[in-house]
Amino acid sequence: MVNFSLDGELARIGATLWAELGRAAHLRDHDWRQAVMATVDADAGPCARTVVLREVDPATRTLLIYTDTRSPKVQQLGRDPRAELVCWSPRLGWQLRLRCHVEVSGDGLDVTSRWALLRHTRAAHDYLSPLAPGTALDDVPPAPAAGEARTSFGVMHARVLALDWLSLDPAGHRRALFDYRDGPGAARWLAP
Repeated sequence: MVNFSLDGELARIGATLWAELGRAAHLRDHDWRQAVMATVDADAGPCARTVVLREVDPATRTLLIYTDTRSPKVQQLGRDPRAELVCWSPRLGWQLRLRCHVEVSGDGLDVTSRWALLRHTRAAHDYLSPLAPGTALDDVPPAPAAGEARTSFGVMHARVLALDWLSLDPAGHRRALFDYRDGPGAARWLAP
């Protein structure tokens, strides 16, 4: 592994990746705003679903994602907090895989403050349903609960342990790994 400061190009790529992730959290049409998150279920094996990046903090290498605390992924992360997110940008020709350690909060200031902003939007209905995500419906879906109670809204804090970047360029593919597990970060080039 090479320290970021020893390879200027790797340092620039790493900074660009975090800048793109930050833009993805704020721009609805950014390719990386909706990422695929994979977790592991002891019985079913790998489980993947699309999540929405809500906030990115490059200083702490943390991504924030909203969730229904009754969803299977929350139970899976409670048993095994390892997850991987995959982002693809056709515009950039980049794939980004993020290895993460995920903790879920269902209460506390970080959750209530975000719910205060979200509760007046259409997205709030996702967290007001009396049924957990994936519940079988016998007939017509029930209407969302009345009021502004925050019954199942939660925040996932995904601490990024490593970024695996792949550039699919007609002039030649390139790949690099940015590893944050042992401090401020180290990087190395990989075969694409």
